[in-house]
Formats: sequence, C-alpha cells, structure tokens
Amino acid sequence: MPNLHEQYDVALLDLDGVVYIGGAAIPGAPEALQHARRQGMRLAYVTNNASRTPAAVAALLKDMHVPAHPDDVVTSAQAAARLLADKLPPAAPVLVIGSTALRLAVRERGLRPVSTAAERPLAVVQGYGPGIEYGSLAEGGLAVRAGALFVGTNADSTLPGPRGTQPGNGSLLQVIAHATGTAPLIAGKPEPPLHRESVIRTGAKNPLVVGDRLDTDIEAAYRAGAHSMLVLTGVSRPADLLLAPPRLRPTYVAATLDALLRPYPQVARHDEGFTCGGWNALRQASGQLALTGTGAAIDGLRALCEAAWDATGATGATSATRATREPLTARDVDAALAELGAAGLRM
Repeated sequence: MPNLHEQYDVALLDLDGVVYIGGAAIPGAPEALQHARRQGMRLAYVTNNASRTPAAVAALLKDMHVPAHPDDVVTSAQAAARLLADKLPPAAPVLVIGSTALRLAVRERGLRPVSTAAERPLAVVQGYGPGIEYGSLAEGGLAVRAGALFVGTNADSTLPGPRGTQPGNGSLLQVIAHATGTAPLIAGKPEPPLHRESVIRTGAKNPLVVGDRLDTDIEAAYRAGAHSMLVLTGVSRPADLLLAPPRLRPTYVAATLDALLRPYPQVARHDEGFTCGGWNALRQASGQLALTGTGAAIDGLRALCEAAWDATGATGATSATRATREPLTARDVDAALAELGAAGLRM
C-alpha cells in the first residue's frame, strides 16, 4: 500500500495544533513536511486566522524550518474576499473591520475597502484584529442595518493567547449580529468557501485535509467530500473521536504528521470486533467499548474508532438490538481509553 503522501496530490494543513503550538514548531513536524515535499506532495497551509498576510505566515513558518512560500498560504481573509467578489460588482465599496491583511485581501479581489457607513458600502466584512474598536463595529452595524451584505472571515468563538483562551472573531461578530438581527455569511472552516479557495489556489485534484480539530478541519473536509486526517497534537482528543457523529469523523487518525510518510495501517473486521496492529477492539452487548492487546497505542485508537463508529453493534446482536442500540457515552469509552493511556497515548 502506498504512503499517504503518494495517495494525495496536496496536503491542506491547518497550522495551530498541527504545524506549531504557541509559536513553536511541533517536534518532528518540520522534518515530516520537508520529506513530504521532497517526495512530490504539495503543501498548503490553510488557516482561519485573518489577521496575518500570507507573506507573514510564510515567514513565520520558514523561521521554524517549515517549507513555505506565500503562495502556499491560504487564509480566511482570502476566502472572504472571493466570496464578496462573487456577489458584488467590480470596485464595489466594502467596509472592512479587522486587520491590514483583510483590507489587502479585499483589494486584491478588485473591491474597494472603506471605513465608514457614510461611504455606502455594499458589504461589511469582519475578521479578527487586536485593534478592533467600538467605532468600527458601530460603522459596520449602521451599514448592515442599511442593507449591506454581512460577511465574517471565520466564526471561531475563541482563540489561544499567551495568557489563555481569548474571544475570537465568532464572538466579536455577535456585536453586529445582535444589534442588527442579521447573521453573517462565514467564509472560514468548517464552511465551504475556505476549502474552495484552497483548491482553486493549489489546483488540487485529490487533496488531504489535515487538522487537529474535529469541529472545524474535519467537518470542513466532510462538507467538501474530501478525505481528512486528524493529528492528536492539538485540540481534539481520543474521547472526542470515539464519540464523534459522522460529520466529524476523519478518514485517518494519526499521532503526528509523520503518518504522511507511511502507509496507513489497515483496520480489519472479524467476528470478535476490529483489529489494528496488535490490538483488538469490540463494542460489547452492554454498549461499552473493550480493548485488548499490545503495540503502538495509535493503532489501538484506530481499532477503537472503527468499533465505536460501527453501525451494526456487537457480534451476535440481533437486528432489533442493533437498531435500538443507544449512542456511545463518555462512560462507555472510559475503560478502553484507560488501556490506551496506559500504553502511552496522550489523552
């Protein structure tokens, strides 16, 4: 079976939690990406962050020894600008609330950034920027109330900061939304515009979405009909995976980006559940997941995911039992996760 980097032409990589955390590269990530690129896989860095230009993001990545050029970076600001350009006439005035990067993205699409409602903008676009003031939000509210299209770069309710979790653009969007009764169109993950922008810019024919969050990266891939890989270096944890509904289930589960460089291990179904590596996973008639075996802990998680997501239930269950089986709960997965924790998997 070929390595993953040979099966897909482009990796659409999230950044925070996948490539770096808190401004520092995740151990092994730069080397894995360097190797994947040398082997012919195109890398694109796809971010909901609209506050930095692609050039600034590429420079940050290069400082971490991650192979990147400005053309490899796709931001929610660019996706929002294309969304606006598709709906507005050329050179239309757009009231921009956010960073210089967002204004540049709007201008690059042939639209005219403005700052006040008095300039009669046809749209308002809002992205995160540390200097957003009440006056800008008030102007945006006036324009939206007057009929301007309302677009948000992304709807992330929070963002990580040096002192902890802070309000993100999704929270700030609620100021205008609440004041006007108008919900914004969203360009960023998990909505389709950012994935579409990424495919257009990279020319991807068979992309692999790589992320650390089920509710943004993986759901975005699901909505786009693309394959995805969750890495466990960021936000989503093993318990989240096992309890995930179909729209949040990745095609592949990996501990780190090194998984791009190897064939993906097969998970086999048999009469006693699912096996991967030296592990066997089964959903028992009681509803609980059971895991036995030894080997790489990530293989145990892969087997567990198949057992948790299997719609037919435990071996020997009747059709009626399968149809009425209750969804998994946190209690149902606790014992199996304890086995993985003992095997060294980060919970």
